[in-house]
Amino acid sequence: MLNLQLVRKYAKAIFEIAQEEDKLVEYGDELKAARKGIASVSQAMEFFSNPQIDPKLKKELLQKCFKKELSKNVYHFLLLLVDKHRFVLFPAIVDEYRALSNEARGILIADVTTVAPASKKQQKAIADRLEQVTGKKVELRLHEDKSLIGGVVVKIGDRRIDGSVAGRLEMMKRKLLANE
Repeated sequence: MLNLQLVRKYAKAIFEIAQEEDKLVEYGDELKAARKGIASVSQAMEFFSNPQIDPKLKKELLQKCFKKELSKNVYHFLLLLVDKHRFVLFPAIVDEYRALSNEARGILIADVTTVAPASKKQQKAIADRLEQVTGKKVELRLHEDKSLIGGVVVKIGDRRIDGSVAGRLEMMKRKLLANE
């Protein structure tokens, strides 16, 4: 529970700075790029999260990797996480920042699951329809699941819309069993 509170606290801090500077998207992109860069090196996250490693070494590595790549505030935010021994929370902070940023910009994230990769045309049609239904801008996060047989499953927050063949078959099965 404490970690979740800390994640929110740190995400809100960088979010508020980004909001003041009118750079919600830019900071979000930088945080995401930093997370991806760190994740691309095996054991990098373990290095930054290890309390036994001298923070000075961690900061030197961050400087070499990110000082020229990131804005001053995002770079210093990473250094703050090292100083406060909170770097282990960084991936979750990036996710929470994105949620705050999307909410502030009126954007919903829709998890869209299909059997095969959705074409650009299909993605646009799904996004347009969801924007009509929700009245908000929608960003799609695409997933694949062969067990759906066909159709699509959309999840926005805690709402789930199952338009898959597998879902319809399951619903028919329940109705048939209920009639027995």
